[in-house]
Amino acid sequence: MLISQKQQQANRNNAQHSTGPVTPAGKEAIRFNALTYGLRARATILPGENAADYSQLWDELEADWQPQTRTERCYLETMVTSQWLLNRVAESEQKIYAYIEFGEQQFKMLAFAAKQRAQLERSFRTATADMKQSQKERQARPQPQPAKPAPASVSPPVRPASPPPEYVMSEGAQVPQPVSCCPDTR
Repeated sequence: MLISQKQQQANRNNAQHSTGPVTPAGKEAIRFNALTYGLRARATILPGENAADYSQLWDELEADWQPQTRTERCYLETMVTSQWLLNRVAESEQKIYAYIEFGEQQFKMLAFAAKQRAQLERSFRTATADMKQSQKERQARPQPQPAKPAPASVSPPVRPASPPPEYVMSEGAQVPQPVSCCPDTR
């Protein structure tokens, strides 16, 4: 959609009035506005969080569930991320109690944390159930059997040689084919 020159100039003029926060407190308040929360956040580990703890959680759940397919690894990712974020919500609740004065603001923040907790717990339970179902279905599928070597062919019993049929010589005379080529030494 194209806009007129007049509208474009008005947008530029208005943009000059919107410069964002100026004070340090304002800048601190909006510091994480661009951060995406939840299971599909760009960065699951925030500054100040321990990446080794995240890796340990991943390794432990991977050892418990042993995913074999891409789908099962996706379920594992959801489980790990849900648990990681649940831990973050628990820490947030502690900070709410410690730093926000008792009253309406504290209740609002605790209600938001409770909503996040419920969503993450539901996400973990769903991923767990889906993982169990996927593994059950995978195990129920017939597994391809390794190729067995072909059984050794059984050769038919050796029959005594019978004289070959008579053949026609080039001169046209029919002579029986000799049975043996060894000279007679009698």
